[in-house]
Amino acid sequence: MANIVAIVGRPNVGKSTLFNRLTESRKAIVDDFSGVTRDRHYEVADWIGKKFTVIDTGGFVHGSDDVFEEAIRDQVHIAIEEASVIIFMVDVTTGITDLDDEIADLLRRTSKPVYVVANKVDHAKLHHDSAEFYAFGLGEIYNVSSATGSGTGELLDAVVSNFPDEEEEEENQLPKVAIVGRPNVGKSSMTNALLGVDRNIVTDIAGTTRDSIRIHYNQFGHEFLMIDTAGLRRKSKVSEDIEFYSVMRTIKALEDSDVVVLMLDANDGIEGQDINIFHLAEKNKKGILIVVNKWDTIEKDNKTMKEFEDRIKEKIAPFTDVPIIFTSVTEKQRIFRVVEKAMEIFQNKTKKIPTSKLNEVMLEIIENYPPPSIKGKYIKIKYATQLPGRSPMFAFFCNLPQYIKEPYRRFVENKLRENFDFNGVPIQVFFRQK
Repeated sequence: MANIVAIVGRPNVGKSTLFNRLTESRKAIVDDFSGVTRDRHYEVADWIGKKFTVIDTGGFVHGSDDVFEEAIRDQVHIAIEEASVIIFMVDVTTGITDLDDEIADLLRRTSKPVYVVANKVDHAKLHHDSAEFYAFGLGEIYNVSSATGSGTGELLDAVVSNFPDEEEEEENQLPKVAIVGRPNVGKSSMTNALLGVDRNIVTDIAGTTRDSIRIHYNQFGHEFLMIDTAGLRRKSKVSEDIEFYSVMRTIKALEDSDVVVLMLDANDGIEGQDINIFHLAEKNKKGILIVVNKWDTIEKDNKTMKEFEDRIKEKIAPFTDVPIIFTSVTEKQRIFRVVEKAMEIFQNKTKKIPTSKLNEVMLEIIENYPPPSIKGKYIKIKYATQLPGRSPMFAFFCNLPQYIKEPYRRFVENKLRENFDFNGVPIQVFFRQK
């Protein structure tokens, strides 16, 4: 299930600071001037073992002050439709404004969980001042200082109580593939081309996760659920902020999937939003396939494809073991190769390496290239095993795991990839005390 937390509120109440605090990042720009957040901000967070994606909606507001208020209202509508949980942020130092009242009015009409967060409660006296926000009629008020982090623990406890434990989630045996990408890259055309061969063996399955559209694909020996993000449904009462809306739908589909097919337009290359989605898929440990569409519209020679691949891999580094397929949906070039490769990636994501084989291969490599000694201490790796999980995870048991540095961890990961083929799949390597 997609666990998406949207932070909504008027400008300059501290949404970006809270976003940074919840995601333990410094991705959002923070300033005292209202409306400085201009970029797209969505990041994975983890609290008591539950992962979720946090979206700083301030990153999608553009334009003048007049446009701000309309855009904020639009985004609250979209957040109500698409997020799992909504954090409504207000500023205790300024109290209730007209725009706060309008946002609260919209939020009272939803059945989604809404948490009112009074920010800038930096000392005890201000705790009493936040009581005025009970006037919204949205339940308990959470007093926080997003600058210092006080109060965020109680807020996160409440937020994650809405998310199921991973083992409680309903397992569907069929692989789930999401085709994602910016508007107009050809997602809709790709979906239609893949499904258009023999429609009588394609059935719609009602989405268990809110209203993701899942289409049962069963052709040419491949069977999976395709999670459709191409058809952006027109929302009632929303003058759509298309970019924000498409990002919300993309994240929702990504979290519900096993394999993410990231489509690019050959004329644009890989852009900022594509890289954000790529890294989000990587952090969520999804299989990833990059598809460069509209390849027929590019003038090319025998070096063009290789140069294009190199540019993409430079931007997605350090995780570059990702297949890239060049297609033209209109010309039907290599579109079924996309299905074949997506299924290969799913197999790579779910494969289990026998412990005996893993040790036979990896211990020999480690013996020939041991970790560098530190302060005269030698690290001896004795044993390796694959850990149970939804994506490949490996534990290497040794005497001094604390002395193993990132370059050696990456060396071990690369050797695992060379010997066992994890193309398109993020893998995790842990060193543990024997």
